[in-house]
Formats: sequence, structure tokens, C-alpha cells
Amino acid sequence: MTASQTAAQPLTAGAATPEDILARIERLPLSSWQIRTRIIVGTATFFDAFDALAIAYVLPVVVPVWKLTPGAISWLISAGYVGQLIGALIGGALADRIGRRPMIVASVLWFGLFSLACGWAWDYQSLLVLRLLQGLGLGAEVPVAATYISELARAKGRGRFVLLFELVFPVGLLAVAVIGRWIVPLGWQYLFFVGGVPALFALFMMLRLPESPRWLASRGRGEQAANAMAFIEKRVEAATGKPLPPVESVGRKIAGGHSRWMELFSPLYRQRTLVIWVAWFATYFVNYGLTTWLPTIYRTVFKLPLEDALSYGLITQSCGLAASLACALLIDRVGRRIWFALAFAGTAAALTTLWWMGPDSAERVLFFSILTSTCINTLSLALYLYTAELYPTRMRALGTSTGTAWLRFASILGPQVFGNTVASGSIGGAFLVFGLVALGACAVVALFATETKSRVLEEISP
Repeated sequence: MTASQTAAQPLTAGAATPEDILARIERLPLSSWQIRTRIIVGTATFFDAFDALAIAYVLPVVVPVWKLTPGAISWLISAGYVGQLIGALIGGALADRIGRRPMIVASVLWFGLFSLACGWAWDYQSLLVLRLLQGLGLGAEVPVAATYISELARAKGRGRFVLLFELVFPVGLLAVAVIGRWIVPLGWQYLFFVGGVPALFALFMMLRLPESPRWLASRGRGEQAANAMAFIEKRVEAATGKPLPPVESVGRKIAGGHSRWMELFSPLYRQRTLVIWVAWFATYFVNYGLTTWLPTIYRTVFKLPLEDALSYGLITQSCGLAASLACALLIDRVGRRIWFALAFAGTAAALTTLWWMGPDSAERVLFFSILTSTCINTLSLALYLYTAELYPTRMRALGTSTGTAWLRFASILGPQVFGNTVASGSIGGAFLVFGLVALGACAVVALFATETKSRVLEEISP
């Protein structure tokens, strides 16, 4: 055994330096324990996605009942994203200060309870306020959960590991389309009840998970980091039925310190921050701007029956899910920058072609929406992976959450832009605007994005 190796057994608590913790994470083989952890945290993220998009499948029912104008519809869609914007900023800062697990648990409890409350909304104003409050929990949960899963993963195969976790988000979007098609005609309130009750059960499973050893080490809590690491090692060893490999130094350590907002704009991280903010904004400006409006467009502009309008949304989400699975399996080979540039280019091509040909029928809109979804949904998935890779442990949750804050801002603005353009009588113009936004993002990531595949997190972000 060389000097850079130790025995395969867990190290003692007193020896848990940041270098030790990182080396012990990197030597862990993939086992059923990591997969089970991914499923447990993923359950919460699944219902986050479910509740975030539920409003899109409720709107075709409440719009005629409450006689909502396009402007009122846009605000009802955007209210949830205002809450998510606030929740993302607060949640990331708190997760870097108090820990990953407490913030995940608190945010799931919050959005689960307010999802149930949304089911009891009695008019437009009450649903608007409840969606705003629900959004606080929705905005905090996803970026912190992505940070937690990223910090458990070793460098080799990290893209696949994290994205197979993130795949639960498009599965949640698909699930709300499936369940919405069946349950909304019976009563739109039931969709919010379905989104609230199971999310609360996920809390009991998450309470059995350890805190991120990476985060504990970065905070100088060496004994707690060692205990969390020993907990993980014991379960991985039991799951594989084999002794763990020797611990080998990776020549890096987990940097300590506290997160600072201004470090996002320090010389090392300034370009990364600006690039990732552009990518987040463009992805969700297009994604949620279209996804939340299309069922209503099919229903009101093209006069499709409610079941057909919801079915078109289901078809689009199914294709987006298939593309997301392909992304999870291939991104470690293709690389982040190339995948992002191609996905933005495909989105821009689909939307500008739809504008040029004219959105003259529901079938044509459906076809190009499917093409858009197969591209943009992979970005919605992969950005959580990529953003967590760009920042060190001390500010990873903050960096991810500020990135997703632009997601929320775009999710507010996108529906507003689409709704106002539709109200002016130019559906085609909305598709052109969204296509040009995607084209601009394509240029930015192709020229300036940092490649991160197969690199240790502490190598990418010292």
C-alpha cells in the first residue's frame, strides 16, 4: 500500500480532514444505497415538478368558470413563479448556512401543505395568493436537492448519476399531464390534493438520510463529517457485499469558508455565473412560457375539446421525457457545452420554423412543440447538474439557487410575454420571440461555457 492509501475500513472521526472526506467519497462504488437515496430525494422533486405545472392543467377549466382575461391568466401562472423566485434565493443561502437536509425537509413540508390549500381555493384571488405562497417551498427544494445529490456523487459517471435523479422532474411533469387528463374533468381541486398528500409522506423517508459529508467538511465539522461518511460507507459496503476499495488521495481537498454573494462575481466565477444565468433564463423562458399556455391555446384558439387539449400536452411531455432519458445516458460522453449548444440550436430552429410556416392548426403547433420539448427539456434537466459543478461546496447551494432564481424570473416573464402577444392577436410572433431567445443562448454557451465532464468537483471549483 502506498503512502497515498489507507486501509479500506472507515477512518476515525478524528482523522476526517477535508482531504479524507473527498478521498472517501471518490472511492465509493455505485450501490443500491445511492440509488435508494436518489429515489427518496427524487420523490420530493417529483412532486415539486407535479405541483409547479399543475396550474397549466387547471386553467382550461377555471378560465371559463371565473371568466379570466389573458392578463389574469398570465398573473395566475406567474404568481407561483414569483414565490419560487423568492424561495430559491432564500433556500440556497440557508442551505449553505444550516445544511442541505434541513432545507429539503422544510421546503417539502411547506409546498405540500400549500398544495393542499390550493385545492380549497374559492376564487381567482385566493388561488393567486396560495400559489404565491406554495412557490416559496417549490423554489427552495429543487436546487438544494440537486446540490445534495451532486455532493454524494464521485467524479466518474457523475453526469449519469445526477441526471437519472433529475429525470424525476420531467417524470413529474408527465405525471401531472397524465393525471390531469383523467382527474381535472372530475374536479380541478383534486389535482392539487394529489400533489400535496404524497409529498408529505416523503418527509419521513428523508429524515433517515445523512447530511452531506462534503458540506459538513466545508464547515469545519470534521467529526460530524466522519460520522456521516461512516454511515454511508457502512451501507454501501452492505449493499455491495464487498469491502470498499482503498482510500487514495485525489490531490484535492474540500475548501472551507462561508458563502458570499459577491464571490459569484469574483474573477474565477464571473464568466461561469453570467453564462449559467443566461442558460437558466432562456431555458425556462421558453419551456414554461410554452408549456403553461399550450393547453389553453389548444382549447381557446383551436377550439379543441378539453380531453384533446390535455392529451396534446401529455404527448408533448412524453416526448420531452424520452429526450431527457437520452440526455442522462449520453451527457457524460458528449459533454455539457456541446449538448447545451445543440439543444438550444434545435429549440431555436423548431420555433422559428413554426413562426415562418405559421401556427395555422393545432396539429402543426403540436408537431413543432414536440420538437421544442425534445430539446428544451434536456436543458431543464441538465442545468441542475451543470450549475452544481461550477461552484465550490461552500457556495454550491447559493450558486445553484441564484441560477434557478433566473429560472423563476423567466417563468414569470415567459407566460406574460406569451399571453400579451396572444392578446395582441399574434400567436406566431410569440413563437418567434421564444426562438430568438433560444438562439441567443446557443451563442453564449457555445462560446463561453466551461466543460466539466469527468472532473472532480474540487478540481473544477477550488
